[in-house]
Amino acid sequence: MVGRHRLHLTHHPGLRSEGHIRTWCEGEGVEPGETLDLATTWALARAWYHDRLREDWEPRSRDASQTILTSLGLVGGSWTLPL
Repeated sequence: MVGRHRLHLTHHPGLRSEGHIRTWCEGEGVEPGETLDLATTWALARAWYHDRLREDWEPRSRDASQTILTSLGLVGGSWTLPL
């Protein structure tokens, strides 16, 4: 989960397609969230957390976070962070 986003990995065993994800979500009683491939998920994790363990780390601004999402092509809908 990133913020309010549920991320489903299409490379997770048993979750190999949108259909598998829908079936799994129905069985678990949850609404499907955004579905990302493994490469995009990895790029998001690297961009989001690359500096998290630095001693001088401070939370980034909403605009900086939005820039990360946009740079990865994650735009519109649930990828627009609240103001």
